[in-house]
Amino acid sequence: MRQSKFFMPTLKEAPADAVAESHKLMLRGGYIRQVTAGVYSYLPLGFRVLRKAENIMEDEMEKINVPEMMMPHFLPATLWQESGRYKKYGAEMFKLKDRHGRESLLGPTHEETFTEIIAKNLKSYKQMPIALYQIQTKFRDENRPRFGLLRGREFVMLDAYSFAATREQLDEQFDDEKRAFENVYRRCGVTVHPVIADSGTMGGKNSTEFQAPAAIGEDTIATNESGTYAANLEMAKSIDTFKQDPEDAKELTKVSTPGCDTIEKLAKFLDVPKTRIVKGILYIADDQKVLVLIRGDKQINEVKLRHLLDADEMREATASELKEITGSEKGGVGPVNADWADKIVADDTVKNLYNVVVGAGETDYQFENANLDRDFKVDEFADIRTANEGEPDPVDHEPLKFTTSIEVGHIFKLGTYYTKTMGADFLDNNGKAKPVIMGSYGIGVTRMLSAVVEQHLTNHGGIAWPKEIAPFSIHLIQMKMNNDEQTQLAEKLEKELSAKYDVLYDDRKERPGVKFNDADLVGAPVRITIGRKAADGIVEVKRPNDDKATEISVDQLNDYLTKELG
Repeated sequence: MRQSKFFMPTLKEAPADAVAESHKLMLRGGYIRQVTAGVYSYLPLGFRVLRKAENIMEDEMEKINVPEMMMPHFLPATLWQESGRYKKYGAEMFKLKDRHGRESLLGPTHEETFTEIIAKNLKSYKQMPIALYQIQTKFRDENRPRFGLLRGREFVMLDAYSFAATREQLDEQFDDEKRAFENVYRRCGVTVHPVIADSGTMGGKNSTEFQAPAAIGEDTIATNESGTYAANLEMAKSIDTFKQDPEDAKELTKVSTPGCDTIEKLAKFLDVPKTRIVKGILYIADDQKVLVLIRGDKQINEVKLRHLLDADEMREATASELKEITGSEKGGVGPVNADWADKIVADDTVKNLYNVVVGAGETDYQFENANLDRDFKVDEFADIRTANEGEPDPVDHEPLKFTTSIEVGHIFKLGTYYTKTMGADFLDNNGKAKPVIMGSYGIGVTRMLSAVVEQHLTNHGGIAWPKEIAPFSIHLIQMKMNNDEQTQLAEKLEKELSAKYDVLYDDRKERPGVKFNDADLVGAPVRITIGRKAADGIVEVKRPNDDKATEISVDQLNDYLTKELG
């Protein structure tokens, strides 16, 4: 490809509102251009990278015998109403009506659409296991689209769906997809951690995220040094090392604590450690009033709590609800005489505590020397706390390390979450009707490209693309376009190398500085510069992260390229 004919509108400086390095470089390099907030055009350079990534995904899906297909972007609301997600999905769904007033949406994901196809066309256990996938544009009305391709309102995604007759078949499909995804990330050159994750609005209970460590990442993952434990902070577990020595139960005493509406203020006022305080917070979970208890030095993890309560909707009670239900304002809510609560749940840290401080059910008052079972009851204990960095992990008891990261994929064992609701049944070998067992598997294709850039920044302010998804394998740069010897050698190399590699030949009449700056943005794995020694058959080769170029003869070039590019 001749660079003089290649549309690549570069910028000297990134726009002021570009924060992520990947966003800056993809704008400066002419990979993408914003059309509106969270929506981008993929220019020729960006489209080449996108297609190479998609080709790798298609190849890995082919290896595990998953065929590709295509679903519509425009979906009837009735499908999502049938599954129950039309309201549950929230404000991120693009909803619209046609001229007849029928409600529709732009697909943010396609579980319902695939389930409907299966419900109508798969009837016997003999047709399973089977899986299908597509690579398609998705739409989500992000409240704050930002960081370029990392959080957009229109993006490209691979979404695959598996259908099984037994749990054993689902497990095999899940493992196949996980291996395929890991191969995709390896070939695309992005380092990922598979981590325990929350399924969110997708449904199901068993899911794994693929997280790519990056400074700009919006997620936090907790890992240990040995690599035997990794989880999204939303689901991370840790071992609580605090132990209180047993004490004889003391008399329950009500004390005034004016203005102590935080644990910090209360601990200071009473001159007690936070570990001797049990804080109570009222949550409204669906239609239930749930009092949640946790030791004063810990924080409630609302994702874990929602899983425990199996709630579709869950939120902390408002100030007015708190006063109306409990008779107390914030800070005074506690478990003693809490008959107003439909359920009392407590974090495991509340076990084995003695003579603790709890809210007295009255504004600005606490009970001292409260004891579990004597003064209050708990309906259920569970791990509902947020893990802290440095706490022991639950596997090898090594200190947890927190890393910011980008979610680039998510796989789910959905089970019968959708098929029961939408009537996707099959006849088993005994002729009995059963719901199909599903899995769902997604890669954020465009988001992954940003993650690759974030992980492959060079010291020269450019990109070092991994060789399988680089827009061009070789960037051939001619220094002087009016030099016949350079032109002859450049055109000869262009012809020879293009038979084997993707070659971008910079034939522009530009200054060397302009050409090299643009080459840093193209980020080809190998740069070949044809300059003053062209007549002697000498060229310069350079990789993106090399500080200096190296002179080699043209006769050595094939061996060098085979070593670098394969």
